[in-house]
Amino acid sequence: MPAECTCRSPWSCIWPVSITDRKQSVDSESAVLVGVKLAQQEIFDEELDELTGLVETAGAEIVGRVTQRRQAPDPATYIGHGKVDELAAIVEATDADVVIFDNDLSPGQGRNLEKALEVKVLDRTEVILDIFSTRAQTHEARLAVELAQLEYSLPRLKRLWTHLSRMKMGVGMRGPGEKQLETDRRLVERRISELRRELDKVLKRKEREVSARSDRMTVSLVGYTNAGKSTLLNRLTDASVLAEDKLFATLDTRTRRWMLPGWGPVLLSDTVGFIRDLPHQLIASFKATLEEARQADLLLHVADASNPAALQQIRAVYAVLHELGIEEKDTVLVLNKIDRLDDPVRLESLRTKYPNAVPISAFTGDGVPRLAGAVSDALSHDFLDLDVSFTAANGKLLATLAQFGDVLSRTFAEDRVYVHVRLARKYLGRLHEHAGVEIRPHAGGEGRFKPVMPGDADEQSPQIGDVA
Repeated sequence: MPAECTCRSPWSCIWPVSITDRKQSVDSESAVLVGVKLAQQEIFDEELDELTGLVETAGAEIVGRVTQRRQAPDPATYIGHGKVDELAAIVEATDADVVIFDNDLSPGQGRNLEKALEVKVLDRTEVILDIFSTRAQTHEARLAVELAQLEYSLPRLKRLWTHLSRMKMGVGMRGPGEKQLETDRRLVERRISELRRELDKVLKRKEREVSARSDRMTVSLVGYTNAGKSTLLNRLTDASVLAEDKLFATLDTRTRRWMLPGWGPVLLSDTVGFIRDLPHQLIASFKATLEEARQADLLLHVADASNPAALQQIRAVYAVLHELGIEEKDTVLVLNKIDRLDDPVRLESLRTKYPNAVPISAFTGDGVPRLAGAVSDALSHDFLDLDVSFTAANGKLLATLAQFGDVLSRTFAEDRVYVHVRLARKYLGRLHEHAGVEIRPHAGGEGRFKPVMPGDADEQSPQIGDVA
């Protein structure tokens, strides 16, 4: 390979053998799953059900499962030599093509396991990245996935270049292979820089796009993957977006107009689903996609109430929201899929833990009116009941109040207008842009109130929903 790449995308020519022979894809392969429960690990899936769903979504056939409990991972192989021998026997007996761990492996551990097992070895992150690469539809999502893949693959270049092992080299693959690795590393680092610049442009454009909708209240759907967010979006807005019973069925943000009963139109956005131990590379890469959630007035946290691990999934979503820096946003917890609950005790247990949660079925529509009422109450929570007075010549301010607030009464006296209006706190700054305006909390017959100052708009409103 020449030292300088002439392709439009260097990623397309970096690994002439490995990108086809050993990339993350597990489509149409047979797989053995491995899960290791460590002493400090709070959540462990004994049956590997979630990893099973991920691998099946990626298109592989599962032919075996192995679990182990350890105080700490083995530095060389993660599972220890005895378990490696047991795993090698299972691989040989099932003629498996790939071994997939429900844990994250270091480059050295993956390399040692592949040498011992003589098959491809992947970890949980690689499977998630593979699913995202096949599901990404928009230019924005493809950029984010490619960046995450490259950042994950960069420290694993030597592992990817195993086809060079037939060449005679010294310790550390000195010689032609080492020269090739350095060339590839430079190409990958250059492509990562290009992608970051492109995604920064996408993020700035997304921020402007979302900010331009400030004249409408916005609600964003967040939640664990396959919790039913897209189905709920379809139920509330007739959006007709793809809704499948699969992990990560959709990756792209979709925004639709929702006519909220007793309120009016609000913007409802669906976002990419979260998952336990979501790779940090994906969280960082999908910042533009998650901009809708970051700037939303309200989050609807959709949880699958029929899942036995619902509590753990709810906590996992709040952990991702914390990492994104939006955990303080007003949130309504939605317990979805109640039509699939065989045991009502499970729902009662969730409602005991989260008493303000709203149980619904997005599939049948049961509970949707209660959800609409809860959303209406939550959006009203941050509204101010104000008396606003200004000169009668200021028709622009009157139009602003009518556009962004609920005008309850108007009175004209001499050259001034007195308006009683209910207005969202976030729009208060627009009123202070006008000269000669006086703003006070609505008296309601209780006497004089101090004026509302611009700084009051920056106060944090309390949380609406239940937080783990």
